[in-house]
Amino acid sequence: MVMSGEKADGGNGNGSVAGAVEEGRAGVSAPAQAPASAVAQTSAPAVAQTSAQAPAQARVSLRERKKQLTYRAISDAAVAMFLERGFDKVSVAEVAAAADISKPTLFRYFPAKEDLALHRFADREDEAARVVGGRAPGASPLEALRRHFLAGLDRRDPATGLCDAPQVLAFHRLLYGTPSLVARLYAYQGRSEAALARALGGGVTARLAAGQIVAVLRVLAEENWRRIDAGKSADRVYAGAVQAAEEAFVQLRSGLEPEGRGEGRG
Repeated sequence: MVMSGEKADGGNGNGSVAGAVEEGRAGVSAPAQAPASAVAQTSAPAVAQTSAQAPAQARVSLRERKKQLTYRAISDAAVAMFLERGFDKVSVAEVAAAADISKPTLFRYFPAKEDLALHRFADREDEAARVVGGRAPGASPLEALRRHFLAGLDRRDPATGLCDAPQVLAFHRLLYGTPSLVARLYAYQGRSEAALARALGGGVTARLAAGQIVAVLRVLAEENWRRIDAGKSADRVYAGAVQAAEEAFVQLRSGLEPEGRGEGRG
C-alpha cells in the first residue's frame, strides 16, 4: 500500500502589519499570478502578435485547458475514494487505475499523494495577493482583504469555513482529520504568504504582515468550521463569524498591543 507522503522519484521600519499594508498601498503591487481559467484570455501584447503566432498561442491555451480538466478529473476521483475509504487506505496506484492513467503519469500531475486532495487549494494560493493587487483606488490592502473575507462569509464560501453543505463538511473532516494533509496544507499557505508579501511590496516587514494576515484568515476559517462540525448551521454561526472577523482585522490594524501598553516592563 502506498502511504501518505509518497512522492514521485527523482518597509516603513515600524515592523507593524498596518505599516506594511500602507507601504503596499503606496507602492506598486507585484503582479499576481493569473488563475488557470484566465490563461486563454487575450492580453494586449497578444493582440499585437502576428497572425502566424496566434494559432500557436490558441493551441497552448487549449492544451492548458485540457491539462486543468485532467487535473480536476484525477483529483475528483481521488477525493471520492478518500472520502469513501479514508486517505491512508487508498493507494496512489488505485487512484491511477480509477483515473485510467499510469502511476508515473499521475505523478507528473501531482508530485505527492496529498496534492490529490489539496489540488483545489492551488487555485486559491494567490487569492489574497490578487485581492490586494486588484483593490479599488483609495482602499488599503487590509480593508480590501476585510471586505473580501466578509463577502465570502455572506456567500458561505467554503474557504471561510462557513459552509454546511454536506460535501464540504465531509471534505473538511477528511482534511482536518488527516495529519499528513494538514501538514501539506501548510506548504500551500506558505506560498500564499509569499505571494501576498510580494503584493505588499516585498521585504521583511511585508513578509511579517503577510504571515500574520494569512494566519488570521486560517484561524477564522478553522473556527467557523469547528463550530459547524459541532452541529451548528452556517446561518447560526454567521453573526459570530462576522464579529470575529471584524475584531481580527481591528487587531491586525492596531497590532497585538495598543500603543503604550507594555512600556516600563523590565
